[in-house]
This record gives sequence, C-alpha cells and structure tokens, in this order.
Amino acid sequence: MTKPSLIMDQHFRQIEELFRPAAYSALLDMCHVTGGVNWPMSRDTFLERLPEAEYVVAAKPQLTREEITMAPNLRAIVEVSGTFQTGLDYEVCFARGIEVLSCAPGFRYSVAEMALGLILAGARGIVEEHERFRNGTERWLADNTGTDFSLYGQSISFVGYGSIAKEVARLLAPFSPRIKAFDPWLETSGNAPDDITFCELEEAVTTCRCVVVTAAPTDENYHLVSRDLIRKMPVGTLVVVVSRAHLVDFQALLEAAERGQLRVASDVFPSEPVPKRDPLRQAENTIWSPHRAAAVDGGRHPIGDMIVHDIAAIQAGRTERQLQAASLETVQKIIRAPRVAR
Repeated sequence: MTKPSLIMDQHFRQIEELFRPAAYSALLDMCHVTGGVNWPMSRDTFLERLPEAEYVVAAKPQLTREEITMAPNLRAIVEVSGTFQTGLDYEVCFARGIEVLSCAPGFRYSVAEMALGLILAGARGIVEEHERFRNGTERWLADNTGTDFSLYGQSISFVGYGSIAKEVARLLAPFSPRIKAFDPWLETSGNAPDDITFCELEEAVTTCRCVVVTAAPTDENYHLVSRDLIRKMPVGTLVVVVSRAHLVDFQALLEAAERGQLRVASDVFPSEPVPKRDPLRQAENTIWSPHRAAAVDGGRHPIGDMIVHDIAAIQAGRTERQLQAASLETVQKIIRAPRVAR
C-alpha cells in the first residue's frame, strides 16, 4: 500500500523541536515525507510536490485558491507556528473539505506550567524577596500582607478558558481555588465545564485575587483588559499574562504596578524583543519572563505527538482530533490579530 505524501515545511521550527524521535519515526512509517529539514523549503520545491500531497505541515501555510486546485488529494493542512495564519484561502479549504489544523493545543502543558510558576512566584513574593536578599533588605519571618497571598481556597479568574487555561486550572486543583472565567464563546458553545463559574469580564477582573490572561488574540479583543478595567482592580491583585500582550493595555498595567496597585507577571510583551533600555525592565512589582513559556526541553513535543495522532485518525476515518480545527468564524477573528510565535 502506497504511503500518503506529506510536505514538511516546518522551518522556522526545528524537526527536533516538534517531534520526539519515536514520534517522527512513526510519522515516517505512516507517510512519505518531503522536506523535514531545518532550513526553509524553496517555493518551487513546495509547489512541485503539492499535486501529490495529502498533508501539508508548515510554519506558515500559504496557498492560494489556484494552488489548492493543484492539489486534488490534499486532506489536511497543519500550521506549527502557534495560531492560524494569513496567506491561506480558508474558504476554498472548507469548501473542499480540507481540514486546517493548528498546533496551539500542543503548547498547553509547557505554557500552563510556566503560568503556574508565575502565579506562585507572584502570590508568594518569591522574586521580590530574592532581590531584597541580594541587596541586604530582606524581611525575615515578616508577613507581607499588602501583596503576598496563599493560593489555598483563593479566588482566581481566567480571561479566556481554552486549552491552556483548562490545564492551568487542573494544575491548581490541589489548592482548591474558587475559579471564575470570562469566555462568552465557550459559555454559549455547549462545551463549558460544569465546575467553572462563568461571568462577565468586569466581574472576572475585579473580584478575584489573581487574574490569568490566557485568551487567544483576535481582531475583537485588542486591549480587552482595558485601562478602565485595570483601574477598577483591587489593590493587591496579581495579573498574570501568558497568551499575548495584545489582550491587555500593557502601559496601564505597568502604571498600576508602579503605583503599587497590582503585581504583574508576564511572559509576553507588546514588542519583542524588549529594547535594552525600555523602562519596563526596572518597573516595580513585576516579574518578567522573555517569552519562554514553551522554551523548555521537549516543551513542544506534544505538537508532534498530536500531528501523528491526527494524521493516523484521518487515515483511519476517525473524527477525533487533538490539534485545533479551524472554522470560518474563528479564523476570521484570529488571522487579523497580531501574531507572535511561541
């Protein structure tokens, strides 16, 4: 039996970054792979192989209506950047029954782990007291009731309750937190979990001690957590941002941290990399991580596992998918928003 043809144009990602050896070996057993090298594939080579391809895996899939027409066997396109991209004719894909899948769920474990670390560090003042210890101003056995708090039984809210937020909530479960979430799409989708209290955005960000921003960026949610909402947050609120800075008024967040209203922990920034002399580097009441939530050995390997699983499922005629399937509604929102790869 002839193996299905797969074009692997994953650069800027490295093969070893996406696939553990066993997973890539399984993919090679299942498919005839063209590409899979750690440098860009030429467009001519890509288009030359496209007519026989059943699968395309690419960091930024770019296919016009005419090019898709050249690929009568195409069954699925997988992006491995982290979000649905511009440059692909989604309407033609949907009309043809070609699945478009995103690797976004593959980040949930490593990003959720980083989110948990930022929450713990922010809640217990670990970074602040470390810096105080270095300069000899540490506070031995002293309660810091203004900003430090325990996670046990604590009120925690999520702005966006997708795969990353769900994994963070699972990791927080031993603390028995009281969780709220703002996610109107999920709330009305019929797939909302029963153990989460869904609420309006203002309630989510003004009634919980810790606010975790995990929503995917869209053209509709730029500065969703606005200056006005930030001003309404109670003193001592911890704001953790692990999705995209697009979601928050970052300048207002900085100002609130500087005046002592909030403690802020973020893995993402409005402009990356952050300039060496940017004032935010010296901001008080902040914990900064240079967009490295997924940058851990094996942190992106779940993406490769999901690719292998979903291609095997498609080949077998099964409907379950581990990657995120595109719909016209979600794509129209997502592809117009700023994109920063993880």
